[in-house]
Amino acid sequence: MGGDVFFRQLDEHVFEATEWTRGPWSPKHQHAGPPSALVGGRLEEMAGEGFRVVRVAIEIPRPVPIGKLRLERSVRRDGRSVKGVVARLFDEGGKLVMSAEALALAGVELGVDADPPPMDEPSPDESKDIDFPFHDTKPGYAAAMDLRFARGAFGTGDVMAWMRMRLPLLEGAEPSPLERTLTAADSGNGVSQRVSPLEFTFVNPDLAVTLHRAAEGEWIGMAARTDFDLGGTGLADTRLYDARGPIGRGIQTLIIRRRG
Repeated sequence: MGGDVFFRQLDEHVFEATEWTRGPWSPKHQHAGPPSALVGGRLEEMAGEGFRVVRVAIEIPRPVPIGKLRLERSVRRDGRSVKGVVARLFDEGGKLVMSAEALALAGVELGVDADPPPMDEPSPDESKDIDFPFHDTKPGYAAAMDLRFARGAFGTGDVMAWMRMRLPLLEGAEPSPLERTLTAADSGNGVSQRVSPLEFTFVNPDLAVTLHRAAEGEWIGMAARTDFDLGGTGLADTRLYDARGPIGRGIQTLIIRRRG
């Protein structure tokens, strides 16, 4: 996949999505992981040096198309210890396709020796390679991500999975820990699916990720569980990991519908 990326930056505000962002529900629309990472990374840049993004709340009012996207950013809160930055992503027709708010905290040295939360799940090296149920040979998100299962299986609704980006998010740039995390975190509902993607859609109109520390390394772990009501609503709750242990949590609301 040499030379391939999820996005190409055309100017300060415009980004072009490639076919590697393609999701499982439509050949014209992106998986929400790559654009969430794109927006989150740009808000991370806006927060600036000395600040770390600890929460990103994303809303997806309509499917994000594969094509050119325009990003608008602004500062909502500009404090010495806390910053709030917001972004909106528009398609070529000017329709809002994603909005995001990020909370960033200033870093300090506490001078305290504290052990990190213990690793309580199998590592990536202890996990098995697996393909998404909707995987095919065409360029798309499923082919652009390495996926391993440490426990559970598709359809059981409760799994531990590891994901790693096989492509850069942006041409000529190394993904940041936040970008790696957001690219994978939007798959919490995908890995912990309780219904078949061949019979149902389970789209998330939002994604909220809160982190107590930055991820280390390429692999992002997801101890994910999906629960749903027969009225068509659901929730994917994902504890996020790197190879050292827990790093935070992701939550997705789900709209579950039978395919027509």
